Amino acid sequence: MIKEILRYIDFKRRNIKVWKPCKIYSSAKIGKNVSIGCFSEVGPNVEIGEGTRVGMGCFIPEGVEIGKDCFIGPRSCFSNDMFPPSPKSEWRKTVIEDNVSIGANVSIRPGTTIKSGSLIGMGTVLTHDVPGEEIWVGNPGKKLKENGRK
Repeated sequence: MIKEILRYIDFKRRNIKVWKPCKIYSSAKIGKNVSIGCFSEVGPNVEIGEGTRVGMGCFIPEGVEIGKDCFIGPRSCFSNDMFPPSPKSEWRKTVIEDNVSIGANVSIRPGTTIKSGSLIGMGTVLTHDVPGEEIWVGNPGKKLKENGRK
């Protein structure tokens, strides 16, 4: 109970908004000015950078790193295990760099890296790494064009 109160005070101090109900593991590292939508789960050792917004109903398991000033759309799903259930030693790390926007209902394959400034369209199933400043859409995700948000 005391740990929960201290965490609440810490979140308030750093302007972290968590919409209930949510499950955020105590080992998750969350930056200042982050908002996490209701019904989301943030797993152990997940890192979320400052100013990032996570939409409603997102699943972010252990092994995911999200950079600063990102947008993760509602119901987006990350995974760390290609062929569940497999031993933790076979899990893959997923990295989302700074200033990335991910639309609603996006599924991201374990081990994927999305470079800075990229945009992933709604409903995309992302199976490959995304270079910086590109827009990707579809199932499977493919490059649509350069982002142009530079």
